[in-house]
Amino acid sequence: MNRLRAIAAVSGIYDAIVGVTMLAGRPLLASIFNVPLPEPPIHADLNGIFLLSVAAGYLIPYRDPESAGGRAYLWVMGPLLKGAGAATFVIDHFVRGSPSSFLLFAFSDGLLAALTLWALTARRSVRLQANP
Repeated sequence: MNRLRAIAAVSGIYDAIVGVTMLAGRPLLASIFNVPLPEPPIHADLNGIFLLSVAAGYLIPYRDPESAGGRAYLWVMGPLLKGAGAATFVIDHFVRGSPSSFLLFAFSDGLLAALTLWALTARRSVRLQANP
């Protein structure tokens, strides 16, 4: 399995698990992270729907990781979205005092952003070296 396809699979599964948990397992998630349930619940519902949509979108690069659309999706959802999400979790922790447990999301989003960036750029540099 090539790197881009693997990143798409892992990222899609990750987003799907978090999305389903936000929709169906919110009390468990709130208890694990020791936070109150969101009020109004629609905010968590919309975040869950968003994550499931992002997860479904990863089917594009999973099916054809070398296509322009697949690579574009990985750029936007990996380094851009997951990278910005990781930074937002860190900033929120230090500026607004969100729970330290939220830094787990900063780590997982940041790791996936970095791995996606690596897979996208490593693949390009290999192609450039092969075709100078």
